[in-house]
Amino acid sequence: MADREERKLRGAGLGGLPEWVDVYEVGPRDGLQNELRTLPTRDKARLIEALIAAGEKRIEVTSFVSPKWIPQLADAEELLRLVGRREGVTFSALVPNMKGLSRAKEAGLEEAAIFISASEAHSKKNINKSIAEAVAEARQTTEAALKAGLRVRGYLSTVWGCPYEGKVDVARVVEISRALVDAGIYQLSLGDTIGVGTPRQTEAIVSALLEYIPVEKLALHLHDTRGTALANALVGLQLGVTTFDASIGGLGGCPYAPGAAGNLATEDLVYMLHGMGVQTGIDLDKLVEAGMVAQELIGRKLAGKFLQAALGEREKAARRART
Repeated sequence: MADREERKLRGAGLGGLPEWVDVYEVGPRDGLQNELRTLPTRDKARLIEALIAAGEKRIEVTSFVSPKWIPQLADAEELLRLVGRREGVTFSALVPNMKGLSRAKEAGLEEAAIFISASEAHSKKNINKSIAEAVAEARQTTEAALKAGLRVRGYLSTVWGCPYEGKVDVARVVEISRALVDAGIYQLSLGDTIGVGTPRQTEAIVSALLEYIPVEKLALHLHDTRGTALANALVGLQLGVTTFDASIGGLGGCPYAPGAAGNLATEDLVYMLHGMGVQTGIDLDKLVEAGMVAQELIGRKLAGKFLQAALGEREKAARRART
């Protein structure tokens, strides 16, 4: 009861925010997998280099899903060879099953990410398995990965809502989350896959999970489809969450979630955090440089609001310098 009251007080205002937040960059994987064209491996490596230069330390670079399903990431092994190991930087990749894990181990991956949906319909569409089947496979993959010396992170998608079923039962979210944590993952990332979440809903979901799972084991993976990602991130922050997934420029979505816009933009998240005195270890100016690289490679403007504002200011300064 005391812990619950402490959480309520912590969320009663903007006081008591953490001094530090870890940003978990998902652009090279969750962002690029949704692009219609496949980037050359060297261009993906260039983007990763720009993210590292900005100070990012946790980067999900690729996926060991079958190339038949995600052809944009078919070069997982080649990309990991190209970027190599970096002191103080953790590269991770999505690992859906034992076959993917075998590839990941051979490629020298340090951290694997497993994924499950909180919605039966989305699970069937995404991986052609029921939730029960997906949990069983995730347990098997996690156990084998841990034995191989890899750290394992988990994703739970459609937590706030499903494109096929609508509202998702919080009790089901809690049950699946507890099963994944019990399997040995070090952190569970909760996904608002279609960007329907609102702050009160976020408070209810995170608070329900905190009854059973330590806050340090939770992360939020928010989409900005309806413009509420930062608001939901702030609620999570007030409840003690200190890891947030984000994607450079807002790249990303979900190929099995129709209408899902991009992820929360890394630079928007970092701007908000720094403005509140919360440190990330990331250089915002260099993050804009990484966003410029992403735009150049993708060939269009990205949705990140801070990125576009910063680029607009740079263009104004350049025009003034020419006059």
